[in-house]
Amino acid sequence: MGTLALLLTALAAVGVLLVLVIKVELPAFVSLLLVAMGTALVTGIPLEEVVPVMVAGMAKVLGSVAIIVGLGSMLGRLIEVSGGAEHLARRFTHVLGPKRVIVALTAAAFILGIPVFFDVGFIILAPIVFAFAKVAGLNPLKIGLPVGAVLLTVHVTVPPHPGPVAAAALTGADVGLLTVVGIVIAAVVAVVGFFAARIFNISKITLGPSPATEAVEHSYDDEDADLEPGSSSGGTSGGAATVTKTEPKTEPKSRIPSAGTVTALILLPILLIMIGSTLNTVLAEDSPLRPFASFVGAPTTALLVGVLVAYFVIWRITGWSKTKLGSVADSALPIVAIIIFVTGAGGVFGNVLVESGIGDALTETLTSVGMPVILAGFVLSLALRAAQGSATVAILTTAGLLANAIAEGGYTQLQVVLITLAIGFGGLGLSHINDSGFWIVTKYLGLSVADGLKTWTVLTTICGVAGFALTWLVFALV
Repeated sequence: MGTLALLLTALAAVGVLLVLVIKVELPAFVSLLLVAMGTALVTGIPLEEVVPVMVAGMAKVLGSVAIIVGLGSMLGRLIEVSGGAEHLARRFTHVLGPKRVIVALTAAAFILGIPVFFDVGFIILAPIVFAFAKVAGLNPLKIGLPVGAVLLTVHVTVPPHPGPVAAAALTGADVGLLTVVGIVIAAVVAVVGFFAARIFNISKITLGPSPATEAVEHSYDDEDADLEPGSSSGGTSGGAATVTKTEPKTEPKSRIPSAGTVTALILLPILLIMIGSTLNTVLAEDSPLRPFASFVGAPTTALLVGVLVAYFVIWRITGWSKTKLGSVADSALPIVAIIIFVTGAGGVFGNVLVESGIGDALTETLTSVGMPVILAGFVLSLALRAAQGSATVAILTTAGLLANAIAEGGYTQLQVVLITLAIGFGGLGLSHINDSGFWIVTKYLGLSVADGLKTWTVLTTICGVAGFALTWLVFALV
């Protein structure tokens, strides 16, 4: 197929997918697989390769996502059902007040997001976000959206995340300078994202079944009445899903993990990832410690250790039987099963778009248009992000395409860093139905596809454009 035909096919595929999910209300998992298969056939992928390409797309995503989502959900479930998450939320809400809770969690997400991948950070923080929302009487979207946006902003712009690190290697940007400048600009973008998240009229959004509404529906009372900032009857203000109040599951106060214990359990896997990332950055390539650092800092290792420690600590504190403890941990998996499957199906669709040549066609079209390198970096990365879903792939592809132009452009090291950041901010925007992160966020928060496009997709695009505008402004001044 020609370039124009491939691009039109991509647009048609996205349009059909939206109609199937929003209008026909066909399950997202089935819709994604159906449209992916149809796109593969229309674009000329050989018949015998259509299913293998789809399976490969599922494997690429679920190879890491299934383990991370499963372990992260178990950790969160243990903390949630033990009453620890709500206890922590009440403590902090009592000290900070409901209005400061959103700011505090968003700031914490920015710091934690530097060493931790976006999906890992969001899954770990999710039960805390939901507990704070319930205790403070807030819609989970008011906290979940800015937290997710901040985590993704850091993920695409600041080392040691794979996108910016690999892009720096291709563009020749200094990783240390990229880290410093990236953190400063990303911090400003985080503030923009925080305020941008408040413009959405979430009072008209009804949340569907999800970990967010699951957390709202159940109350785990720590009998600490003096810390109660208000009613936690299971409803939330600002348009949260209407839920039925259930009888609180009361435990003796001594059997609920303290705020300090909960904080330690959450930080443990994050610290392991941070240690691994830091050691991999500072150690020489031939250091015998690098394999150990990679193993310890891998999200799978960190979360597995976190779950095992939480399992033992919560068992000792709550006095639960081993049967109940195992039952609570296992109960996390059915809740997130749909997230795992739909995320994998998003990977199928994204891989078909890549293997069909649509991504290459888009690249050729954009590179043929003469524009400043920094603008070309942003636009090309943004377009590739929209076309195939993966922010990291969009960043790496763009950096590789522009590497020669950057090397021959006579730019200063700071300018090269800024061009690299512009590419990263392109990968931030337009997170939609072919992005696994879109499904993780929307399914965790209980958003429909339509509401996810109106909120999460718009929010990531605002952050991406704001980040690029700020980067281009600095580029013009230096």
